[in-house]
Amino acid sequence: MQGLILAAGMGKRLGELTSENTKCMVEVNGVTLIDRMLHQLEKLHLSRIVIVVGYEGKKLMDYIGTLDIQTPICFVNNPVYDKTNNIYSLSLAKEYLVKEDTLLLESDLIFEDSVLDILLEDSRESLVLVDKYLSWMDGTCVKIGPEDTIESFIPKHNIDFRDMSQLYKTVNIYKFSKNFSETHYVPFLEAYTKALGNNEYYEQVLRVIAVLDNPEIKVKKLSGQSWYEIDDIQDLDIAQSLFAPDDGMKLASMHARYGGYWRYPGLLDFFYLVTPYYPPKQMVDEIKANFELLLTQYPSGMNVNSLVAARNFGIKKEHIVVGNGAAELIKCFMEMVTGKVGFIRPTFDEYPNRYSEKDSVFYVPEREGFAYTTEDLTAFFADKGISTLILVNPDNPTGNYIAKEGVGTLIEWCKEQDITLVVDESFLDFAEDERATLFTEEKLAQYKKLIVVKSISKSYGVPGLRLGVLASSDNVLIAELKRRVSIWNINSFGEFFMQIAGKYSQDYQAAIQKFKKARKIYIEELSKIPALHVFPSQANYVMAEITNGVTAGELTKLLLTKHKILIKDLSTKIRMGGRQFIRLAVRNERENEQLVTALREELD
Repeated sequence: MQGLILAAGMGKRLGELTSENTKCMVEVNGVTLIDRMLHQLEKLHLSRIVIVVGYEGKKLMDYIGTLDIQTPICFVNNPVYDKTNNIYSLSLAKEYLVKEDTLLLESDLIFEDSVLDILLEDSRESLVLVDKYLSWMDGTCVKIGPEDTIESFIPKHNIDFRDMSQLYKTVNIYKFSKNFSETHYVPFLEAYTKALGNNEYYEQVLRVIAVLDNPEIKVKKLSGQSWYEIDDIQDLDIAQSLFAPDDGMKLASMHARYGGYWRYPGLLDFFYLVTPYYPPKQMVDEIKANFELLLTQYPSGMNVNSLVAARNFGIKKEHIVVGNGAAELIKCFMEMVTGKVGFIRPTFDEYPNRYSEKDSVFYVPEREGFAYTTEDLTAFFADKGISTLILVNPDNPTGNYIAKEGVGTLIEWCKEQDITLVVDESFLDFAEDERATLFTEEKLAQYKKLIVVKSISKSYGVPGLRLGVLASSDNVLIAELKRRVSIWNINSFGEFFMQIAGKYSQDYQAAIQKFKKARKIYIEELSKIPALHVFPSQANYVMAEITNGVTAGELTKLLLTKHKILIKDLSTKIRMGGRQFIRLAVRNERENEQLVTALREELD
């Protein structure tokens, strides 16, 4: 068997990275694509590797000469690479195709070794390697028929995204038998280029062959193996994290992204915190039905969105402000704060990170699991001279919760001390104390310096919409916050979600009840793992301590690399004599079970 690599393209979308180099000379974590690919092919003991070059061809050939590849390499030159597409590059190498079985690859790919292994281990002679179609993929897709037949090839411009669940993306790695090339591919390649010219793609030939009664080529589906096609700098960025040289770098790269994990096939996210059972399908369908309208229309300004939020929460519009996520409102508010601010640690770092450390007063609970009560807070902060106290309730990451009676006592204490009290209720809906919210006119009216924050993104399972609200009976404060944020800080999708949310309130309550049952089972199963000490939680996450000597960092890396599960390592949040803590989101029961199984495997 031989290898055949198409490497004539210019890679214009990579900008300055390919201004003087061909695309396959771009580096991923310090190693060029062509270096990595050639060494992977070298392990297969091929008879030769044929490389079609074009743009910066001499530079590429000279570079390959430095790589100490023992497999014989033959170069084919495409002198008109800038006027043709890859069908012409492949036609230039057709004489090699008919000599022996061939592995055909495009040079802008990066993949793990097992991708080639599963293709070669399959006894079928001619195969198209495919993977389940995902949103990051670009290019030709296929629909698969019975017995791995190719029902149809679909060029990227003809993809119907309503059929996305049935689509598979070609990985651009193929196995052609000598016989298939002789009897099918090369004759059709010659006929196709003669009829339609050289400015086409070689997949079009397979598209024609696929409709034959006996096409003699089938599909081979990947089953979770990693690969990526690098066309632009965003692809390169994703590839850097997917193929990081060590587990620590991979984990750090993932954390630094702060989301966008849909770009990572198969990743199960127990790091970020969302409601697993909401929104309901009917609500999603309603948003989909209005997608084009929302995409092409301006959203309303702050005044209207405040009115919509006020209606949803039963609060006057002059008492509530809507943010691009709660994070926007936290930033704006903390910039307005003066004096000393009291924080509890560990907690949601967005608050202390937005304030000067010299004016911050930190209370670290001494109870097990960093639990604390209203009495603990008032005793500690009584003589600290703070002007503002921040309470995340339930707290993050501990899940510690102060019930409504305790919060009421804290409000009265702050009132006596003339302290502004900020209560973040982003996770309150998950608590057993169902009617403890301060998002009511009655509660806000009790104390003008009471400020209540809620992340709609977390509570309602729509983090992509970036929605949060802040409420207070202090009209001047709310007006100033509205002045500080952009008039169009909420997009049309976020506005529409708030507009229709009232219709689905019963669905939301049902989702919360379903969630509480799943959390109960989840905590019970986690608690059965001997190496985990699980702390009580009233939020949509659970904090646990690892007790068998495995560090939180080690466990986090193992779960990511072996199980494609991302959790929160609390090492940077909690430094207590080497004790190791992690935070685990609560997802649906099936996914929770996956995590529990993985934890047992790594900790037992």
